[in-house]
Amino acid sequence: MESAKLSEAACKVERRIGINACKPVFYGKIPSPKCCEIVRVTHIECVCSVITPKLAALIDINRAIRLVEGCGRRVPRNYKCGSK
Repeated sequence: MESAKLSEAACKVERRIGINACKPVFYGKIPSPKCCEIVRVTHIECVCSVITPKLAALIDINRAIRLVEGCGRRVPRNYKCGSK
């Protein structure tokens, strides 16, 4: 199923909701059910559009992938989010 392109304003709202729901994960906590729900429904293009190579270097990519997959969302092999 193809999703319609979201506006930048809608993406900004999605990112804010996701950050607020998953904030404890940044401090080493396991994701809450609400965080996982948001991870499963967030549009990937909204997240990847703000991940610059500089930001990606600061993130533990393997941990991020484990988080996403642990919440039930598949990450395609060799997917390059944030590598412009």
